[in-house]
Amino acid sequence: MLDAGPGLHGGLVSLRILVVDDSDAFRHTVRDLLTARGLVVCAAVADGTAALDAVGGRCPDGALVDVNLAGQDGFAVAASLAAACSGMRVVLISSDLDGVPATVLRGCGAVAFIPKTDLVAADLELLFTTVEESEVQDRR
Repeated sequence: MLDAGPGLHGGLVSLRILVVDDSDAFRHTVRDLLTARGLVVCAAVADGTAALDAVGGRCPDGALVDVNLAGQDGFAVAASLAAACSGMRVVLISSDLDGVPATVLRGCGAVAFIPKTDLVAADLELLFTTVEESEVQDRR
């Protein structure tokens, strides 16, 4: 389930992020990374069904969604999340891909793609706050 309230970081309200990845170890690692950046992981789940259940009560500000999930792939999960939470910014991630074409991102409602190896250097707060759907691009 989602954490009920926003986080505070330096006196400011933190962005609430949903993590969808089938690797338990990765979910723990990315939670630490996002927390260190002042973001709040409101839920970390393994698949699309759990992701939709997690956003049922309150939509987060953003979601990191692995492309290669068991069951529904990350593109389908991203599309479902974007439909359920129109204001949420979905960022696709993968350890197997270097990029995703902008047309594919637009088609599933995602605002960006970041290889997992680039997450440490990525400005995730910027992606979750300022990228508009009209600016969808492949962030390699």
